[in-house]
Amino acid sequence: MTPFEYRRATTVAEAVTWLRDEPEAKLLAGGQSLLGAMKLGLAAPPLLIDLGGIEALRALRDEGSSLWIGALCTHATVVASPLVRECLPGLACLAAGIADQQVRNRGTLGGSLANADPAACWQAGVLACGATLLTDRRAISADDFFQGLFSTALEPDELLLGAHFPLGVQLSYLKFEQPASRFALAGAAVARSESEVRVALTGLGHGVFRWQEAEAALSRRFEPEMLAGLRPDANRASSDLHASADYRLHLAGVLTRRALINMRQTS
Repeated sequence: MTPFEYRRATTVAEAVTWLRDEPEAKLLAGGQSLLGAMKLGLAAPPLLIDLGGIEALRALRDEGSSLWIGALCTHATVVASPLVRECLPGLACLAAGIADQQVRNRGTLGGSLANADPAACWQAGVLACGATLLTDRRAISADDFFQGLFSTALEPDELLLGAHFPLGVQLSYLKFEQPASRFALAGAAVARSESEVRVALTGLGHGVFRWQEAEAALSRRFEPEMLAGLRPDANRASSDLHASADYRLHLAGVLTRRALINMRQTS
């Protein structure tokens, strides 16, 4: 591993200042993706800024019209939170299916979102819910935040603080796992509020995206048969050693229908 400097920030302002001073620095949240990349030589930041000392980023609270989940909240924290289970139980179920218990105890919401892995689970839930992500300087809608393969709207010196999830949203997320990593070969999140239906797909290969054709059909009638004959855009899927693009597209349709059925059964 390439030598690097390590600093532990205690405030958001301190972390942002260090980021501005060293453009090639990397932020350390749970470290589940970054440290592995460093060990493999895929990342070699000269400065590692540990966010673990910023307690404000661990907040999880009801803000009236939204549920706030701080960037340093671990997946396990979300799973165990009575507040999440009461307000948005679909998020707790999503987090419970991420990797294994060790990863859930270390991995964080903010780390996952900022990394924007094309097969990660949180991205689908955040996009389907229509969450708003807050940084040290602005609010970014989920629709604008995710910009493709490992790509987000974050500036190099911008720090993600957490996300506002609107209340009154019903969410169901299902994935078909790659057995070793438990990442999604395909994953589908269906969310329904009084005003709209949103469907987000992950794992197809090019980053999370909304399946707008399915959304339009389900907005007309919220029934599984409305998805008959629909198929996500083939340009959004790719093949690798785990699955072909065609298989991923098929899975996405199946999972969306099952997520919808699960939602109807639990409503």
